[in-house]
Amino acid sequence: MMKFLPIFLALVYGYAMFRFSVWRTARALDDKSTELADPMIKVLMDRMAKALGIDRIRVHIYEIPQVNGLAAPDGRIFITRGFFNKYRAGEVSSEEMASVIAHELGHVALGHSRRRMIDFSSQNAMRTALAMIFNRFLPGIGPWIAGALISLVAARLSRDDEFEADAYASALLVKAGIGTGPQKTLFAKLEKLTGAHGAATPAWMLSHPKTALRIAAIEAHEAKWQAP
Repeated sequence: MMKFLPIFLALVYGYAMFRFSVWRTARALDDKSTELADPMIKVLMDRMAKALGIDRIRVHIYEIPQVNGLAAPDGRIFITRGFFNKYRAGEVSSEEMASVIAHELGHVALGHSRRRMIDFSSQNAMRTALAMIFNRFLPGIGPWIAGALISLVAARLSRDDEFEADAYASALLVKAGIGTGPQKTLFAKLEKLTGAHGAATPAWMLSHPKTALRIAAIEAHEAKWQAP
């Protein structure tokens, strides 16, 4: 029985971390956000809402300088102040901003946002459990190996989610009459906007797919939809 105690404790730790992460995320978003009220973006959001058969889409601005879009576990959509400032400066179009919102709506509709929070907590639990086990056989480097394995799995799951959210966004943008053009042009700008500048991190270690792969996947979907 005692040999299973570390795994049990790790699972309890993972659940506790999940509950704490949900609370902390909601608190941070509540304290640092206001509702987006841009007329040009609102027109596009209304078109997407009509395509979805809902009354409206609510989006909030999260007051942090990074360039990003967020889907909270409770289903709320956020655009960071840094991203919105790029739009106000003319570096990003309203249609491109709409594509970000469509992508985050995809994460919510497909259950990614809540699952990611659960995955994050369970991965921490698994990392702790594996580190305990590996450290018995490989003292010193066991925790490092455990962390590397969990990171690889997490990156792969995250990339799969991004492709699924891209596909959802493409379908929504087409149905709303906006098209996938803004989605693809934004991807081409992302590295510059986020400050990545083509960093040479291996693709299999990234939480987001490479830009060329994302654009190719969108075009594959378009070809399928247009096929007779």
